[in-house]
Amino acid sequence: MGTWFTEKQTEHFGITAKVRRSLHNEKTDFQDLEMLETAEWGNMLVLDDMVMTTEKDEFVYHEMVAHVPLFTHPNPRRVLVVGGGDGGVIREVLRHQSVEKAVLVEIDGKVIEYSKKYLPSIAGALNDERVEVRVEDGFMHIAKSEGEYDVIMVDSTEPVGPAVQLFSRGFYEGIAKALKEDGIFVAQTDNPWFKADLIRQVYGDVKETFPITKVYTANIPTYPSGLWTFTIGSKTYDPLQVSDDRFEEMDTKYYTDEIHRACFALPKFVKDLTKE
Repeated sequence: MGTWFTEKQTEHFGITAKVRRSLHNEKTDFQDLEMLETAEWGNMLVLDDMVMTTEKDEFVYHEMVAHVPLFTHPNPRRVLVVGGGDGGVIREVLRHQSVEKAVLVEIDGKVIEYSKKYLPSIAGALNDERVEVRVEDGFMHIAKSEGEYDVIMVDSTEPVGPAVQLFSRGFYEGIAKALKEDGIFVAQTDNPWFKADLIRQVYGDVKETFPITKVYTANIPTYPSGLWTFTIGSKTYDPLQVSDDRFEEMDTKYYTDEIHRACFALPKFVKDLTKE
């Protein structure tokens, strides 16, 4: 049978992958970290027994976190990524030539260290001259920032451990202050099959803070249920009102201008989560 890793996504359901070998395993100051070489998905980063990213399907999540807000904003120059120590979102951010500075704030430096070692195709852009890497608490960084960023992306784990405060209304209010007058923010907000209450709560909290609030989705096979949501909050720009000439050709694998528009068309049971 060999060795298998199972992420128990609910009490009655999980996802399983065959493991060729364990590349690294340690308990950091914040979480259990493991790097696995899997037969189907390539190298896989696991935190607290939850799949964070894999070499095979990482492009979906990272492209959808980065490009939806960056193509919505007409001139994103300063970008903040909270979490995302694997570097995938930063890699996608740097595809935008208008970006002059990309700041990564990751609380766990070990995630950065071992992503560089075992996920170089994802983490390689962290050494780019436009990137500033800060190993510190993203919540506190936001609290100390005011009017600094054009776009803020919250690439957090699920709301457990140190990530819990990244799903609070106070955090979204802090983000609004850290953004410029026409700023945009986006956060991953889990899946609608098992975390419907979380999506409903986050949407409500963000809508209280940002005049334009929308949920969009993507298909990520190694994440719980495969259907993943993101919530975007914007002070000025509507992601569904982006002009055709704003888009440019990029070497993406999932995101396109058609996907940009289509991802906001929600299945009814997901759209119902955004109703008052």
